[in-house]
Amino acid sequence: MIFEERLARLAEAHDELCARPNVAREGNGVYERYAFPVLTAEHAPLEWRYDLCKDTNPYLLERFGIHAVFNAGAIKWNGKYVLVARVEGADRKSFFAVAESPNGVDNFRFWPRPVTMPEYGEPATNIYDMRLTAHEDGWIYGIFCVERKDPAAPAGDLSSAVAAAGIARTHDLVNWERLPDLVSKSQQRNVVLHPEFVDGKYALYTRPQDGFIDAGSGGGIGWALVDSMEHAEVKEEQIINLRHYHTVKEVKNGEGPHPIKTPQGWLHLAHGVRGCASGLRYVLYMYMTALDDPTRVIAEPAGFFMAPEGGEYIGDVMNVLFSNGWICDPDGKVFIYYASSDTRLHVATSTVDRLVDYCLHTAPDGLRTGLSVETLNKLIDKNLKTI
Repeated sequence: MIFEERLARLAEAHDELCARPNVAREGNGVYERYAFPVLTAEHAPLEWRYDLCKDTNPYLLERFGIHAVFNAGAIKWNGKYVLVARVEGADRKSFFAVAESPNGVDNFRFWPRPVTMPEYGEPATNIYDMRLTAHEDGWIYGIFCVERKDPAAPAGDLSSAVAAAGIARTHDLVNWERLPDLVSKSQQRNVVLHPEFVDGKYALYTRPQDGFIDAGSGGGIGWALVDSMEHAEVKEEQIINLRHYHTVKEVKNGEGPHPIKTPQGWLHLAHGVRGCASGLRYVLYMYMTALDDPTRVIAEPAGFFMAPEGGEYIGDVMNVLFSNGWICDPDGKVFIYYASSDTRLHVATSTVDRLVDYCLHTAPDGLRTGLSVETLNKLIDKNLKTI
């Protein structure tokens, strides 16, 4: 009887969680955050976590621990809002799983099985953080980080790793064709595919790094053209969005999801990393590039677009916001899926018009205090004349 009662309670709680309505909170005018995360470890189906056979699991113990759900690629698919989320088990291994919602803000439910991603080359110890791009060539591409143990690490070093950008493509988000990993002179763990051909080639947003964690001499978000995704190789790379001292992106920065095309230019969502007393702080920022030249930055507001707030600050890796997925509806509504502290996934909503206005009419970073105060005084003077 204990088994049946416990199973009934678990099923009821899981259904209530998945069906819980989400409520928008008043924001800063640029976007609205929502009251509840859209995906957490508790959203994982019971049949993933428990052996539901009374004979082999009479106490209904959890057999496969799900620790976190975060960093999801996003796409509108068959009229549904679909996320390919990073699901991390209690064993620290991440895998991809697909969840869908009818409205993009709540009622997300996982598909019955996780993604079975084919291996390429030396099997990866870990894969995560997929960016999804429905490319004009007709394929949906997923580019994600592939992590392997560093073969050059000294004996006893069990933490050094090497990263590569894994590439796969699909027509249905169920069956994936694995392509060779991106070939690059530097480590690449943050690569995004532009949705359109550029000069007849595939265009990639890259993030060259000297090591697995440290950007080192890598100057920021890069841009590379490749002839084929079936044998993608970065031969030439230019930095289009630079890191800067004493900014939100002084340590690292990287492209989030692929940019959104607007009449005024390409809208980009990126993450920036800086050092602070409590470690590394990850925030989101935005910039825009020209339609006729996606490498030319035409606007970049100063500072962060979103930073951890309240409970978002707390989690497995503190003080982190990260996004690798957003969806733009035909009516211009934008759903921004962001993770907090490598633990849970949230949504914020805005519109293309508001995001463009934010980018084009928010002052850029002057890179020193005197210019920040000058910008503030200009706003105060304007408002004093208006009041």
